[in-house]
Amino acid sequence: MTNRRLAILGAGNMGRALIGGLLRSGTRPEHLSVGEPVAAAREALARDLGITAGADNAAAVRGAAVVVLAVKPQEAAAVLGALAGQWGAQGPLLISVAAGLRVATLQAWCGPGVAVVRAMPNRPALVGAAATGLFAPPGVAAPQRAIAEQILGSVGEVVWVPTEAALDVVTALSGSGPAYFFLLAQLLAEAAAELGLEAAAARRLAAATLHGAGLLAHCADPDLARLRAEVTSRGGTTEAALRVFEDAGLRATVARALEAAALRGRELAAEQPDLIPTAGDS
Repeated sequence: MTNRRLAILGAGNMGRALIGGLLRSGTRPEHLSVGEPVAAAREALARDLGITAGADNAAAVRGAAVVVLAVKPQEAAAVLGALAGQWGAQGPLLISVAAGLRVATLQAWCGPGVAVVRAMPNRPALVGAAATGLFAPPGVAAPQRAIAEQILGSVGEVVWVPTEAALDVVTALSGSGPAYFFLLAQLLAEAAAELGLEAAAARRLAAATLHGAGLLAHCADPDLARLRAEVTSRGGTTEAALRVFEDAGLRATVARALEAAALRGRELAAEQPDLIPTAGDS
């Protein structure tokens, strides 16, 4: 992305994460433009990353080959509706990281000539360790797909999914997933404290174990079952603990949890408006 104009709309957590990742991966600051209505967020961006943002989204996207939509989902209709018709003869590639907004809805808000890719990164993007699902409809050209992969790859791992519906499962798995692992680490620390370990030490050990296990699992094609088996000696302590998990129905519980999260993602998407708001809408 070092030779293309790239605009990012929204300098919240995900927008900032992407800006930081792009800068670390070699994008020159002068090739980035940022639209952000909140003055405090603009000041923080200039102070922390040396990027000057403006409040005018139209100015930010002017001449940009790629636009990243990183605003809250409920703000997207107004943001894109205000820009419809201002993209120029050659519309940009729009990459949306706004959760739950379907491609058809985004295209309707943008107007003709804008190719849309949806991305579902997760919160570890803040530390360059995101897991991101990407979806592009058939009309998006291979070079545009490569650009989207490069941009999201600047903050972590990228996986393409074949259907838009699969992004609801991505949301349930990796989008919400950090909370599941944090909960498990929290419960492990609390249980260890109840068994007599000092609470602060238990929290540190649980967090370090979570971090270390993640590093072991982070490879090109992780065999998670093999990694688990390598820690599980026959007749040992790990086997005893895993047996309790299995007897308690952990496998079925996890399946139900992901199903509930995916279903809620589809419900939230269905609640989004499909039309550009008019001046008379409230």
